[in-house]
Amino acid sequence: MLNQNGFTFLAALMIVVIMGIMLGLTGQPWKTIMKREREQELLFRGLQIRSAIAAWNAKSIRAPTPLNDLKDLLLDPTSLEKKKYLRRLYKDPMTGKEWTLIRDTTGVKGIIGVASTSNDVPLKTSFSEYSGLDTFTDKKKYSEWRFVFGPDPGANLATVTPQSP
Repeated sequence: MLNQNGFTFLAALMIVVIMGIMLGLTGQPWKTIMKREREQELLFRGLQIRSAIAAWNAKSIRAPTPLNDLKDLLLDPTSLEKKKYLRRLYKDPMTGKEWTLIRDTTGVKGIIGVASTSNDVPLKTSFSEYSGLDTFTDKKKYSEWRFVFGPDPGANLATVTPQSP
């Protein structure tokens, strides 16, 4: 009989190699699942901020106060009562950083929307289940998903600035 030392070691090594290959194959779908979840979170947060901006602009029809900082949506400094339009300040879920602010070109309304700073290609292409997101169809980057209250002046016409910390 030949010496069989090392057979168990080779068998364990083969099992590790096979497990590594199988984990590598499941890694890509896991990455896609995580990206899809971040997309859903981007849509939720963007719509929450857009609704808060709409409520800010609807508060006083006679003398509109421009929204100069998203922090004002947490506690309205122009109101005598504690008025909150947004539960908390959300960060861009695609990058973990601040949003790109979209400002009114006339300067009357101040901030009118937000957009992601990510230039990644979106997975989602159909937005039929969302109200008012028809313009998101066929966008090539997340940064083109612009959550704007009212008519969007467009990327070329709007003043776009990153939010200051």
